[in-house]
Amino acid sequence: MSDAHREELHSELCQAMVDGDLAELGSLLAGDFTLTHMTGYVQAKAEWLEAIDTGEMQYHRMETVDATHSTASSVPVLTARTLTDATIWGARATWRLSLRSWFEPRGDGWVIARTVASTW
Repeated sequence: MSDAHREELHSELCQAMVDGDLAELGSLLAGDFTLTHMTGYVQAKAEWLEAIDTGEMQYHRMETVDATHSTASSVPVLTARTLTDATIWGARATWRLSLRSWFEPRGDGWVIARTVASTW
């Protein structure tokens, strides 16, 4: 998986989050995808998509400030620092999030297997 492809999938993820595009998010994420929030809460894909669908989590704007590439046990990883304007469980703010995503092959492409969010 090339660095450019990782960045492309990350950009598609961010855009789908802002658009609230559940179908696109579903196609970008592994079935057993988890999102670990900056609070440490680990959220399953279905629960996260439901929270976006109901408006509990609304992403208004995401700007990627920079991205670095690495591997963990031969698994491609992208760490992106973002400015994320979002309303999460009723609180709106612009968070400085570091999103570390692991990728895995699926069929003839790649999906995001998990993402861990922290602040920077």
